[in-house]
Amino acid sequence: MGKIIAVANQKGGVGKTTTVINIAAYLGSRDFKVLCVDADPQGNTTTGFGIKKKSVSASTYDVITGKARIQEATVQTEFQNVSIVPATEALAGCEIELAEYENRVNRLKMQILTCKDDFDYIFIDCPPALGTITINGLVACDSVMVPMLAEFYALEGLSQLVNTIKIVKNNYNPALEIEGILFTMFDGRLNVANDVVAEVEKYFPDKVFKTKVPRNVRISEAPSHGKPVMYYDKASKGSESYELVCHEMLGEPLELPKKKKIFSFKKHKKGKRSS
Repeated sequence: MGKIIAVANQKGGVGKTTTVINIAAYLGSRDFKVLCVDADPQGNTTTGFGIKKKSVSASTYDVITGKARIQEATVQTEFQNVSIVPATEALAGCEIELAEYENRVNRLKMQILTCKDDFDYIFIDCPPALGTITINGLVACDSVMVPMLAEFYALEGLSQLVNTIKIVKNNYNPALEIEGILFTMFDGRLNVANDVVAEVEKYFPDKVFKTKVPRNVRISEAPSHGKPVMYYDKASKGSESYELVCHEMLGEPLELPKKKKIFSFKKHKKGKRSS
């Protein structure tokens, strides 16, 4: 049975989509079967995997509203073992439409349960809001991964999200847990960044990932090429950081394979042979 992880934070621009894309790609490269559910109306996970929205026949909107089965909306990406339920602009109006549905917070869960056994990991990229779609993600998942910035205002957002998780846990999903809090776009040279990490670790001592994903140009460039960063530049700091995050998730040592040394041989000038 697959593990379902919602990636959520109501604050935008914290690296949710980037985290989903790059963790999914790395796990797929390790022969885990991965499904990404793009539940964000912006559809950035969809484009980040190189899927053109105009080519999509069924999307997350159709899945949540019951107009299509999740299997009908699932698209295989060009990356190893990674599939996606894409999002289109139609999802933007889903919040209003769901208000008329009975059992509206369980819509995504009912669909995912029909394909859970087909995947090792299912990631739900939630929108940057604590609305009905995000609640659907929290009800459907086993755990929540929270990407966040090491900034003061991010602490307020984390507090609000944790309260929402508690409400969902108490009312809809008793098994819901926090998978981990992942600091993204991290700059350890800043005192405020280290102070925020220390504050979060104080309240969530066993939930903060040891790996901090740094600001990295390659991570920023990769989506414009429709690729996860490991397929764009595997040797980049961004790629290595997400690889280490996956090592933590899998309970593996926090070390990367040693790079092979490249030996260069200097050409020696031929000298005159002594007689």
